[in-house]
Amino acid sequence: MNRYYITDRKTAGGLEKLLRVIDEQIRSGLELLQIREKDLSARELFELTRKVIGIRASRSTKILVNSRADVALAAGADGVHLPSAAPYETLPGLLVGRSCHTIHEVQNSRADFVTFGPVFESPGKGAPVGLEALREACRNSIPVYALGGITWENTAECLEAGAAGIAGIRLFQQPSSDALR
Repeated sequence: MNRYYITDRKTAGGLEKLLRVIDEQIRSGLELLQIREKDLSARELFELTRKVIGIRASRSTKILVNSRADVALAAGADGVHLPSAAPYETLPGLLVGRSCHTIHEVQNSRADFVTFGPVFESPGKGAPVGLEALREACRNSIPVYALGGITWENTAECLEAGAAGIAGIRLFQQPSSDALR
């Protein structure tokens, strides 16, 4: 199962706690990590990305920067995660992920993979799309990560629907005894 952790230092309890969670998750074999700290300046985002790359060291976790290909390239990250509405552009050398909320967005996404959801109820994310929509989204040729209201208890349902993996914020920021499954 592929795991895609999306950061949020505020819900993690601050930057130092976030860096500890990132370290734990990378050590556990995390596949993808999206640095999604929207309120940071370009310089702060660059510095955070460099710290995360340092934590990763020689492990295989792919590091992506939210919406900032320039920062991803400058910091040496592996990729960028873009909203579905962002214009398509060729980003040589970068893995490109996109956030999708409808089947149409998945079908028209030009990316290496997409996150799709919210699959289940998730605070502030609108009505859930449900497992049947996830199943339909996964019928496309692009890898789909289930996002939104994902728990360790409903992960199997997402994978059975065809998801390449699971994505989330809170899911990975729980105490390590719960989060490192």
